[in-house]
Amino acid sequence: MDEAAVRERAQALCDALVAGNVDQAITDFSKELRQHLGEVIALLPLPASEATIESIEHSGSGDHVVLRVVGEGQEVLIQTRRKERDDQPQRIEASHLTGVASPAASGA
Repeated sequence: MDEAAVRERAQALCDALVAGNVDQAITDFSKELRQHLGEVIALLPLPASEATIESIEHSGSGDHVVLRVVGEGQEVLIQTRRKERDDQPQRIEASHLTGVASPAASGA
């Protein structure tokens, strides 16, 4: 999958998170991620007021995408890993890189 396609899918995930549309956000999640959806959702500051792509890195058989998600009083970096499965790109992993209180929450 080329970087433009990876970026397009990552942006669709960001847009779905900000819109509060979980069904849309998980369209390319693997079966395993869907089985543990509660754990994935728990990583996110929801409702999200902003979600942006921080970076995209290509590695061997997949892509690592780091998203910055901002919600009420919290900002987190989430890394997702995408891989081709059954000729379809699927998000197979999501992990929490960092979380910080947003300036609004800390009174700054």
